[in-house]
Amino acid sequence: MASLDSFKTRRTLKVGAKTYTYYSLKKAAERLGPDVERLPVSLKVLLENLLRYEDNRSVSADDVKAMADWVKDRRSDREIAYRPARVLMQDFTGVPAVVDLAAMRDAMSNMGGDPEKINPLSTCDLVIDHSVMVDVFGGRDSLEKNTEIEYERNGERYQFLRWGQKAFNNFRVVPPGTGICHQVNLEYLAQGVWTGRDGDETVAYPDTLVGTDSHTTMVNGMAVLGWGVGGIEAEAAMLGQPVSMLIPEVVGFKLTGRLREGTTATDLVLTVTQMLRKKGVVGKFVEFYGSGLDELSLADRATIANMAPEYGATCGFFPVDRETIAYLKKTGRKAARVALVEAYAKAQGMWRKPGTPDPIFTDTLELDISTVEPSLAGPKRPQDRVELSKVKDGFAKALADNGFGKAGPADARPQVKGTNYSVGHGDVVIAAITSCTNTSNPSVMIAAGLLARNAVKKGMKVKPWVKTSLAPGSKVVTEYLAKAGLQKDLDRLGFNLVGYGCTTCIGNSGPLPEPISDAITEGDLVAAAVLSGNRNFEGRVHPFVRANYLASPPLVVAYALAGSVGVDLVNEPLGEDSSGNPVFLKDIWPTNRQVADAVGSFVTQDMFKEQYADVFSGDKLWRRIKTPQSLTYAWDNKSTYVQNPPYFENMPAEPGAVTDVIGARVLGLFGDSITTDHISPAGSIKKDGPAGRYLIENGVAPADFNSYGARRGNHEVMMRGTFANIRIKNEMLGGAEGGNTKHQPDGEVMSIYDASMKYQAAGTPLVVFAGLEYGTGSSRDWAAKGTKLLGIKAVVAESFERIHRSNLVGMGILPLVFPEGVNRKTLNLDGTEVIDLKGMAAGLKPRMTVECTIKRADGSTQTVPLLCRIDTLDEVEYFRHGGILQYVLRGLLKAA
Repeated sequence: MASLDSFKTRRTLKVGAKTYTYYSLKKAAERLGPDVERLPVSLKVLLENLLRYEDNRSVSADDVKAMADWVKDRRSDREIAYRPARVLMQDFTGVPAVVDLAAMRDAMSNMGGDPEKINPLSTCDLVIDHSVMVDVFGGRDSLEKNTEIEYERNGERYQFLRWGQKAFNNFRVVPPGTGICHQVNLEYLAQGVWTGRDGDETVAYPDTLVGTDSHTTMVNGMAVLGWGVGGIEAEAAMLGQPVSMLIPEVVGFKLTGRLREGTTATDLVLTVTQMLRKKGVVGKFVEFYGSGLDELSLADRATIANMAPEYGATCGFFPVDRETIAYLKKTGRKAARVALVEAYAKAQGMWRKPGTPDPIFTDTLELDISTVEPSLAGPKRPQDRVELSKVKDGFAKALADNGFGKAGPADARPQVKGTNYSVGHGDVVIAAITSCTNTSNPSVMIAAGLLARNAVKKGMKVKPWVKTSLAPGSKVVTEYLAKAGLQKDLDRLGFNLVGYGCTTCIGNSGPLPEPISDAITEGDLVAAAVLSGNRNFEGRVHPFVRANYLASPPLVVAYALAGSVGVDLVNEPLGEDSSGNPVFLKDIWPTNRQVADAVGSFVTQDMFKEQYADVFSGDKLWRRIKTPQSLTYAWDNKSTYVQNPPYFENMPAEPGAVTDVIGARVLGLFGDSITTDHISPAGSIKKDGPAGRYLIENGVAPADFNSYGARRGNHEVMMRGTFANIRIKNEMLGGAEGGNTKHQPDGEVMSIYDASMKYQAAGTPLVVFAGLEYGTGSSRDWAAKGTKLLGIKAVVAESFERIHRSNLVGMGILPLVFPEGVNRKTLNLDGTEVIDLKGMAAGLKPRMTVECTIKRADGSTQTVPLLCRIDTLDEVEYFRHGGILQYVLRGLLKAA
């Protein structure tokens, strides 16, 4: 933490009985110019970080001065080294990160170094929240049974994490059954201002983090700067490596007005998401300002910040103000810490109050909150907002226009075996109150409970074909719903507690009742899901559900009652009361005042203090797990959950020279918006796919496959599932769905994995071509790791999503961009070509031109210049070493 501090900005701040050292932005402004004080608050956080670590090595005085230049130009091309205070992980992405750390310990030992040097240097918290599935629902014992199944499925993984909790210093694990990582972060882990020791001094600085989940941005709602990175970047940050980044553009989003009657924070965030997607904020910070912030609770702000990945921004930041302080108090943070947050923000010019001058932004846009309409998003993307009154017509049009692909006749309505009802297109078969996006917000959760109460009073029931579930992001939600008496009403409609975790939002929706799935298959139905999540990409929620809509929790309950997205909830009844009279949504929708009164009465500070008092201990099932205490992990070669990855096999002490890619074959030819959900293994494992065959060969019955997410610690499973999404379309096969390709030159159709193994056995390098926005979606390291293990040397696309581009570089894969006006279609690529990529061997440089020579089957050739999206000098080093982990390991070995 010590630096040369050439700007002489170290000052002291007395708060109560304690004195803190801090790096004063106001003193820096005396050197940099007064306009620095009008930097967006999010950039002030970055500036403080540079001041604190300025040492004329990784951070120079010129880096600091670049922030002053930003004020003049409102943008910068300057690369900076940023060091977040801590790292947050969830278990799906956290397990492979801990696997890699364990593998690095083995490698360090094998290379003659000290394995104990492999430890997180920054605080690292892993929250186990992605493993619970909705196997059992609609009953009082749903939680208990799902928890038992979760432990049975994940015993090996949980034993490994228990080992890591004991083996690594500075590494904490929040056990299963506690909550979702982002909600636990918001309600407990985040502190607003972090503190650390520097000699005899206690230094105060902004609480910052990176997380191995893209929705790490949620905590920006309470002025904690954080965003999602790949597991490989997070591991490097844990090991003391800075996050290399360009000083971002910052788009200011001015909010005015207040939500009107009948609208929720979910409606607001779906509107914001649509606006920012249209604006184009990929790779940028978004910072919210304006009088409308005074009308938003911190939970409302967190809901908006959570969905930054959906609107494409690096983060969606809200500055510190009175509402931030009130939330810290409400959630039981220590009084001394709350006082420090307020004092620090005011001392640093980071405090927002009515009348605060607007910061300088790169660009701005504005929304009057009072104009927001009740909305959903879908049926395929979170940015596709649709007003509630237009959902019915929108679904019908998509069905008529073949928007879901092959489907049965519009009037298809097969009988559900063993029942007296049938199902048809648009029927809601999954209604899930899930995801930190909304379960962290008491107003929408209370609203769902009140709507359920009103429906129960009228004798209404959920349609029998709907799988209902409630999976909150923390136990606090359960406590206030129970205290308000609302959980009983939710239970009566089938929204019983099924677990504490992400569940349906990440595809852990569990199986549909077999008669329902049989009817969907029989009628080739486009069934629907309505969930209070943040993701609804194709194939994500459930393989049998093709139309997926994001909605507020009360609308999830309403659609469960209606049973179909083919019902206009604004103008048509969603059901009948006990006397057979029609009931409209307006008849059971709670008023804003009723919701506010309930939140004020039943959400208390004591709940947060009680639920987080012993958060790292876990339940009796967690405490029963036995694991040996050892410096290195005892790998089990028979394990199908955790395996030692091959990244460090036969690794020399020094990296070899960078080479060109010659004679590559095309493994995949993809269109626009290929998400990491298309690339990365996720959801259920098909028994007839490469991963399923591997598990069966290793003695695992299909009933025990679990999910890809649960097996992220086994590279053999994961690389077999890369590009295996049932909805991905490889244009080499005419756009047919599924993870297949044509092996060249024989043209044989096979799985992408099988083709890769055949190519690798022959020593043939591979490339992938794609369209716009390649790699949007979750920041999943396996989208890059799997790509690496499949032998892919380069991905050529029209544009990349920020996180995935970075992860590709971190795994030693070239991200390349077509020049303007050129793409796979203008080049008439069909996948039979042989590709040469030249220029790297002569000297790899950031954003250099790489020459791509295309050799066609007819003997003709064509050369196209491509932009190398290795953006920084640090990334050049990562690539030169074969990846960021190899770079870190070699550095630690030299320092030994």
